[in-house]
Amino acid sequence: MAKGDPRKPKGKMSAYAYFVQTCHEEHKKKTPEIPVNFTEFSKKCSGRWKMMTEKEKSKFEDLARQDKVRYDQEMMHYNPGNKRGKKKDPNAPKRPPSGFFIFCSDHRPKIKAQFPGLGIGDVAKKLGEIWNSLPDGSKQPYLQKANKLKDKYQKDVADYRSKGKVGSGGGVGGGVGGGGGMSMSMSMGNGMAVGAMNMGMGMGMSMGMAPKQMMKGHKDDDDDEDDDEDEEDEDDEDEDDDE
Repeated sequence: MAKGDPRKPKGKMSAYAYFVQTCHEEHKKKTPEIPVNFTEFSKKCSGRWKMMTEKEKSKFEDLARQDKVRYDQEMMHYNPGNKRGKKKDPNAPKRPPSGFFIFCSDHRPKIKAQFPGLGIGDVAKKLGEIWNSLPDGSKQPYLQKANKLKDKYQKDVADYRSKGKVGSGGGVGGGVGGGGGMSMSMSMGNGMAVGAMNMGMGMGMSMGMAPKQMMKGHKDDDDDEDDDEDEEDEDDEDEDDDE
């Protein structure tokens, strides 16, 4: 059981985990008075597992397959409720079922009718046993249907992502809006710059610092005054000559 959520299905067990569990039960039956040293016990189990033939391991692998079916079935009906983290988009394409799940959907009502007392986990195990015993030819219709659903799912995901990219980037509207924001900031920036420039000119003039053009005009006036003085001097010299 998951910590914090007692409703979450128990995790699936591997073939080796079933083997270790069996060894532990055998140890308790043979020597119940001797406590298990888990370090030594684990080493012995690992050594025995490596020495076992595929045929000897097959019963544990069958148990693991059945438990996986149980786990997958329970997870299909498990609703975690308010789960932290990234929220799923309800409009996103749903993953397609496998051939086995399609088979289970078709045969679950029959199993429940035949064995009304079975729980969800036991029904899942029974369906797993039936599926594993089917020849490949009998599985093909379910596998082919699953492949078609998978192809459709991949196309739907591609369409969903292409639409999502347009929306996430703001699309065309986002681009235009962004450009408008830039032009607005630029115009505001220009306005601020002009305002600052006018303010600087005003302050400069009040402090006796004239702009270059005004300084140039002031210099031209000085030159004109010098020319007038030169002309007056020339007139005085002419008057002296006449006398």
